[in-house]
Amino acid sequence: MSALLLVAHGSSDPRAAAMTRSLARAVRRLDHHADVSVAFLDHAGPRPGEALFDLAARGHRAVTVVPLLLTSAYHGRVDVPAAIQAARADGLAIDVTLADVLGPDRLLLAGLRRRLEQAVRRFDGLVLVAAGTRDPLARSTVDDAATDLGAFYGVLARAAFGSASPVTGAVAVEALKAQGCRRIAVASYFLAAGQLYDRAIASASGAGALTPAAAPLGDAPELAELVLARATVGQLALVE
Repeated sequence: MSALLLVAHGSSDPRAAAMTRSLARAVRRLDHHADVSVAFLDHAGPRPGEALFDLAARGHRAVTVVPLLLTSAYHGRVDVPAAIQAARADGLAIDVTLADVLGPDRLLLAGLRRRLEQAVRRFDGLVLVAAGTRDPLARSTVDDAATDLGAFYGVLARAAFGSASPVTGAVAVEALKAQGCRRIAVASYFLAAGQLYDRAIASASGAGALTPAAAPLGDAPELAELVLARATVGQLALVE
């Protein structure tokens, strides 16, 4: 049986951990031969090192770590590899393969469309809200996702962020209004609910965006498929 460890950022909001575990169950349903565990970089437990040692204790000789991150920002580039390396330094003896982050990908966009269409059907403008990052390259991938979503529906679209950017949900909504949009939907570039998700949604809704907004991706089937794809063909490196 193959071992997969899904590593999420973590949140003080219990909804986030619950949604992460629901995604893990969705991955298990797609691959009954996978031993799927979850870990969190912050707030909730277990931490990645604990989960890796637990997999070793259960007899696994190798594990693939899939970062549940939508952009290749600091957490993906630094925190996840550092957690694996720390476990190695503490005596972890199994092979660890680190997969790529989840975005960008066509399956991710399909999951975003699923959640959006579950919330609203008619709109002439679209705001894609995300957590936010100080990394301009990572932010640009959210801008690209917003552009791709807008193109799919044939509407104007903008990205907005819950933190680390002056482009809030309200700013994006007002910009679309200035371009003539009157029914502005809110899509969610979030894996799970939490404070930043609530903040971004509230900002857009307060400026007149349609409600309800799209739910986080959570256990969307496209996301579960993407996790398995990253684990099997999207591997980046074997962490020594």
